[in-house]
Amino acid sequence: MNLSERARNVQASPIRKLKPFADAAKARGTHIYHLNIGQPDIATPRQMLDVYAQYDDTVLGYGPAQGLDDYRRNLIRYYKRHGIMLADVDNNEIIVTTAGSEAIVFAMLVTCNQDDEIIVPEPFYTNYNGFAMQTGVRLVPLTTHLENGFALPSRQAIEALIGPRTKAILFCNPGNPTGAVYTAEEVQRLADIALAHNLYIISDEVYREFIYDGARHTSILHIEGIERHAIMVDSISKRYSACGARVGCMVCRNRELMDAALKFAQARLCPPTIDQLAANAAIDVEEEYFVEVLTEYDKRRNIVFDALQKIDGVVCRKPGGAFYVIAKLPIEDSEDFALWLLDKFEMNGKTVMVAPCEGFYATPGLGKDEVRIAYVLNEEALHDAMKLFATALHQYRKMQGRRP
Repeated sequence: MNLSERARNVQASPIRKLKPFADAAKARGTHIYHLNIGQPDIATPRQMLDVYAQYDDTVLGYGPAQGLDDYRRNLIRYYKRHGIMLADVDNNEIIVTTAGSEAIVFAMLVTCNQDDEIIVPEPFYTNYNGFAMQTGVRLVPLTTHLENGFALPSRQAIEALIGPRTKAILFCNPGNPTGAVYTAEEVQRLADIALAHNLYIISDEVYREFIYDGARHTSILHIEGIERHAIMVDSISKRYSACGARVGCMVCRNRELMDAALKFAQARLCPPTIDQLAANAAIDVEEEYFVEVLTEYDKRRNIVFDALQKIDGVVCRKPGGAFYVIAKLPIEDSEDFALWLLDKFEMNGKTVMVAPCEGFYATPGLGKDEVRIAYVLNEEALHDAMKLFATALHQYRKMQGRRP
């Protein structure tokens, strides 16, 4: 029997595909610093954890398909604090989803038919590829470049990609894997293009809280006149360091679109009930929590960026948001290097795991000499990990016959 074409062609995650080699290294007794995945070690707010510990109902039942009303009402309060004004929950401008991933899938399903196209700035969150394969959508890459901080190209360059099957623009702000933060002018540029060409615009804003150097986040829902076109995707995974609580949402003021999305939500019954209760408890987490978390990530950002700057031949730009940095390495194949780190290299019983960047691009050949590093470990661990990384890169280049 043959597998479906979809099953044969879906991309393996570049973030997770090296896991068997990591497992083998751990079996040999090697300690691995995981810089390959956005799994923070920041403590989840106690308010969330208490919900799990104290839950004592005798039945864990279904909730509404669109999410618990109390949680959606509190989400409205949360967004208001960020300058995003929404109507009452009865207007169904929020649908709670099983993480941000499901929200993106729903957004693709309600905006596109089979073989329709969505323009996406690359490099992009690699799982967009998987979501597109599931929904029959074709992603059209809009290439951005490390050398200018992955800034958006001109309006003319973006509009050149619009064709008869283009239905939407999808972007992540702040960016994963780039750490780029789009300016208000860049977000407005995308909104203007969407309006001019009658496109939807899907804004993935899950890293909203993590912006450095005094910059401010511009949501697509801050833009006037874009209400019928704009879909915002969100998640609690990174906001509260709660990646295992699979709760996200899609937000849109287009009632017709949200009514359609609700049908898909009904088909999967409901998002996780107890995780919504935990997320609801975190809505009123004190602002001090986010100040402390951002301060901690800023320290980690500086550790990684400063270490990369000292390595001969490495090129990177200091990220403005999220907790990732892309580095261009003086090698030909970053996946081979990442595999070598796990299979052949160790120092003092330790090694480092990074994410090769080729899988974050849709354009063939791009990203082969780049890696994404997630600065999600504590300061001591990051200092040690970056020393290992620098030593390993030196040895790898020497082994490859290149001058160190």
